[in-house]
Amino acid sequence: MVSVAAALLLSACKLNFGLFESSYTFNGASINYDEVKTIQINDFPNRASYVWGPMAGMFNNELRDKFASQTRLTSVNRNGDWKIEGEITRYDQRNKGVSSEGYSAQTELSITVNVRFTNNKNHQEDFERQFTASQSYDTTQSLNSVQEELVTVMITDICDQIFNATAVNW
Repeated sequence: MVSVAAALLLSACKLNFGLFESSYTFNGASINYDEVKTIQINDFPNRASYVWGPMAGMFNNELRDKFASQTRLTSVNRNGDWKIEGEITRYDQRNKGVSSEGYSAQTELSITVNVRFTNNKNHQEDFERQFTASQSYDTTQSLNSVQEELVTVMITDICDQIFNATAVNW
């Protein structure tokens, strides 16, 4: 019982500075919920030259889940206090390591996402930026056998980067 109470106490800290209330959590989010109440996350289409069908849906779900689970912002379809939009611009692989026989030993798979963030409560925080993540796998494995696992890891990484760039304001 004591450990549950301690976990709840340590999971978030709320500071009141008179004019506004800001919430700081251990995930690093720093959002003035008196000012920012809603978030609009548009679908990110896959505009990469190489397309793996499930990737855009996986990315869109993960990004929405990230903000739903780690903030108190209400998701809206338009006119959000915060707006996140963009597109998947790159999904490719390249040889990374060479074996002693001179053949490729590892392949690096990478995803790049272009993000436009609009803070309708403070346009000084607006940005357009690219976020990239990569993972390597042994060339002895086929891309089909590792693709879902590696893409899942990279999507989580990119969504963490986007969350940190938008919601973490230390």
